[in-house]
Amino acid sequence: MDTLHAALAARIGDKRMGRIASARIGIAGAGGLGSNCAMHLVRMGFRRFVIADFDRVEPSNLNRQFFFVHQVGEKKVAALSSNLAAINPEVEVEAHGVRVTEENMGGLFDGCDAVVEAFDCVEAKQLLVERYYKKGTFLVAASGIGGWGNADRIVTRKINAAFYVVGDGVSEADEVCPPLSAVVSIAAAKQADLVFTRIVDSD
Repeated sequence: MDTLHAALAARIGDKRMGRIASARIGIAGAGGLGSNCAMHLVRMGFRRFVIADFDRVEPSNLNRQFFFVHQVGEKKVAALSSNLAAINPEVEVEAHGVRVTEENMGGLFDGCDAVVEAFDCVEAKQLLVERYYKKGTFLVAASGIGGWGNADRIVTRKINAAFYVVGDGVSEADEVCPPLSAVVSIAAAKQADLVFTRIVDSD
């Protein structure tokens, strides 16, 4: 067992660590939500990921995403894989530098124990939610994570036992209400906590 897992097992127990180590987590989007959620999940012991994003790291991403200046220009999924491995070298990332579509999302995420929706595109959000809501796969989405101030507005809404939405449901990120590190990171951490809770408390 690697050092990180040994330290976590001492706190939460070997049985729970076994569940975490074997779980396969899908992350749809590697931007502000996806990259930070993945970082939190690795720090909580998760090792197996499927991450999909077609984009590259840009300077404008550095204000809120888990990337560094030397990675500007790199594929986000490749850069994120490296950053996660820097936390725990035992991490296994199935990285897909593709745009997630209705045609390919099943092949990407159907084998996952939980899926994190971390898209900017509303249409892509809807497609992912529709698919995994119907399948009953544990899904954590986000809606309304723009701006700053009153961070307590970022709440968790339970839609059903397998579907949660994080955010205020109103403050969509745009030029008037830009996505900034603090609020985005809070939402990403809440998504990670939901996944962790689901896996460690499963039978």
